Order: sequence, then structure tokens, then C-alpha cells
Amino acid sequence: MSLNMHYVELGKQLHRRLQRFLAKYPPTQILPANTRTNTAQVEQGLTPNPFLPFKHPITGKWHDPEVSLRRQAELVKLAREEGVEELLPFTHKGTEERVRVRVEQGLRVRGTGVGQKVKGHLHERMLATKMEKRRVAMLGMPRLVREWRKAGKGKWNKFPK
Repeated sequence: MSLNMHYVELGKQLHRRLQRFLAKYPPTQILPANTRTNTAQVEQGLTPNPFLPFKHPITGKWHDPEVSLRRQAELVKLAREEGVEELLPFTHKGTEERVRVRVEQGLRVRGTGVGQKVKGHLHERMLATKMEKRRVAMLGMPRLVREWRKAGKGKWNKFPK
């Protein structure tokens, strides 16, 4: 019994929002073995997981999650800070799920895959060719200066466009 009291004391140190959520939706890890299944809740029409949409067994209509996505993210952040994230029910906002999706789908930014290039702005795309033309022009500059000195300003007709 002292072990349960220890857990109660630890629970009282949690953030108030986490305390309220865990009191309303106790984790399956701390429930007795005979109440762990959600069959009784499903038959009564209650949502077993407040983070997921729920199809009503009688009417067949889908009900929205009881906790919005924004609040789910806030609860997950609080639970992560407190170190009790594994006590929350499954949510798409959880750390494990986000890591799994990131590994599965990758970064999903165009141009970051193998053999891909980021499109970029026009001036960024033309920069390499522009710098190459500039490098070639600078290499030919001594020859151009010699021609200028021979011809002089009055007879020069190779002005840049």
C-alpha cells in the first residue's frame, strides 16, 4: 500500500493540467488488470482514447477527439518535461510518433533528397554561370588592356553592352 501512496505523492508533484488529465483518463499501466480493456467503455459509448476520433458503435458516426490537437501538443510537452510522457494515451503529437514519421517520410523538403537540387531564386541559379563568365573575363583582361593601349579611346569599338 505504501507503494501506491508513493505514486500518489509523485502524482501530486505533476503540473495541474497533467494531474487533471490523468485523473480524468487514468493510464492503463496503473489500472487494475480487469479494467484495462476498453470494451466496457466502448459499449457505453465512451471514447477510450481522448486523443483520437471515435466511431460511435450504434449510430456509426465519427466523433471528434475530446482533446484538440493544440491541447494534445501542450499536454505532451508538459508530460515530456515531467518525464511521464509514456503514461499518456497514444497521440500523433507524441515524441515517439513524431520520430517515427520523420524517419519514415524524411525531411520532406524539395531538393534535400539524393540527386536533387533546391530550386532557389533566379539569381541564385544563375550565380555559377555568372561567376564562370566573370572568371573567364578576368583571365582575358591583360590581353584586353594591351589592345586598349594600342588602339586608344577614339578607335576602341569593343565597349561592353
